[in-house]
Amino acid sequence: MKNISHHIASLAIAAWTGSLWAIGYLAVPVLFYAQPDRQLAGMLAGSMFVNAGYVSLVCGIYLLAYFASWSGRAVIRLPLFWLAASMLSISLLIQFGITPIMNDLKAQALPLDVMHSALYGRFKMLHGISSIAYLIESLLGVFLVIKSRRT
Repeated sequence: MKNISHHIASLAIAAWTGSLWAIGYLAVPVLFYAQPDRQLAGMLAGSMFVNAGYVSLVCGIYLLAYFASWSGRAVIRLPLFWLAASMLSISLLIQFGITPIMNDLKAQALPLDVMHSALYGRFKMLHGISSIAYLIESLLGVFLVIKSRRT
C-alpha cells in the first residue's frame, strides 16, 4: 500500500507541475497568439487557469497528507512539505483571493470589456500580481520535481 501512495504522490507532483507549465507557458500563449478576439482568449485562458487551480488544490492537499503520513511529526523539517505547502498557499491565494476580485472587476465593467473601462488599472495590477505568483508557484514546482527525485 505504501508503494501505491508513493506512486500517487509522484503522479500528483507531475500533474501539478506539468499543468502549471503546460497551461501557463504553452497553451495560454498559443491561445492569445492564435485567437484574434482577445476578450474570448482571456475568457478561455481564465477558465483554463481555474481548472488548473483545482488540479493544484487536489494535488497539494494529497501531497501534504502524504508527506505527513510518511514522516509524522518530522514533516516540518521536510523541504518537500514546505515546497508543496508554499505552492498550495499560492494556489489558494490566486484561486480564492485574486481571481474572484478580477472576475468582479470584469462584471463591474460590463457592458465594456474590462480592458476598455475605468477599472483597467486595478485589473492590470491584480493580473500582474497573479502572474508573478503563478511564476513563483511554477518555479517552486520545478524544485519539487527535482527534490522528489532524491527521496
